[in-house]
Amino acid sequence: VYNRARRVIKDLSAEWDVSEKETRDILYKTLYGMRATVEEVLLQSEEPIDPVLYVKEEESQTPATNILGIKVHSGDLLVSRGGAEVSALISRGNDYPGNFSHVALIYVEEGTNIPYLIEAHIERGVAIATLEEYIKDRKLRFMVLRPRADLSEMQKNPMLPHIAAKEMFEEVQQRHIPYDFKMNFYDPEAMFCSEVGSYAYKNNGIQLWESESTISSNGVVKLLNTFGVENFVTQMPSDLEYDPQLSVVAEWRSAESLFDDHLYNAVIDAMLVCAEQGEEIEFNPLMLPFARIMKGNSWIKNQFESEGPIPEGMSATQALKSDAFIQRHKELKEKTSIAVDSFIEENGYKPPYWELVKLAEKASGCKN
Repeated sequence: VYNRARRVIKDLSAEWDVSEKETRDILYKTLYGMRATVEEVLLQSEEPIDPVLYVKEEESQTPATNILGIKVHSGDLLVSRGGAEVSALISRGNDYPGNFSHVALIYVEEGTNIPYLIEAHIERGVAIATLEEYIKDRKLRFMVLRPRADLSEMQKNPMLPHIAAKEMFEEVQQRHIPYDFKMNFYDPEAMFCSEVGSYAYKNNGIQLWESESTISSNGVVKLLNTFGVENFVTQMPSDLEYDPQLSVVAEWRSAESLFDDHLYNAVIDAMLVCAEQGEEIEFNPLMLPFARIMKGNSWIKNQFESEGPIPEGMSATQALKSDAFIQRHKELKEKTSIAVDSFIEENGYKPPYWELVKLAEKASGCKN
């Protein structure tokens, strides 16, 4: 029922104007709300969770392969949620808080059907990963999105997604593309993860993220500033699900990590409340000289196309703030986990998401 409802709503949204706030609100509340409801039921159930949800087999003529039981085609967009603290911030730090923090573009080589994942990493910029490397990089969930076959551009050339992916694959091999901490999708000299797919498709006539992502909360802006983000009208990974040009093919969730996903999010939501109330991410200024030395070392390594301890494009101060943010999240997560155990012992069931947020807010000392 859930999959059928998602499919119907996505098909109907092809005729909607998602640039209208009211329309976008309805689409978001429906799709996000359904996922949240289903996952709450799954987490309370004793039954094993099937990790794969098949939503719609959108027609494609491009080369294909298989990832964790899902058939994917060259040019598909894989929207995922990583297992790091920063991943939780990216997924929740939005006017439309979501479940995903990363976008990868898949290129499947003709003839061999070998898949390559093209993605932007904070540590090394835009890079090409093998399927084994992509799966090894911990993911709590991922969703496969594909351009609708009835788009006018797709009707003219059904191989367009493959061409877009191949061009991006070749460009990454020809030039170094650093990570774009500013999240400026207008400048392709540096790219963040969403920009990789957006840039590849834009060069072939399809403008993804028909309705751009907006970040207006002072708390979100403050935390994202920690990592050097300067653009708050941008392209956030979670919002790609609501683009009417794309169909949701399937979704994979880690059954073992589903509750962790919710816990990470709840802690971030609590941290955003604290940031909204004026809490700053503080770091030890005495560490700044050492961080600058590490940054210098990183710069030298970057010149030889090697990774340093501080990512290219991130300043020494931002690196210290980033470490402080991660440490703060870990501390709150540990306190919240203890509160979760007490909740389960007292009530006999896992706390639903709204209770998780309350527990995280109590642990943080900030209340919404």
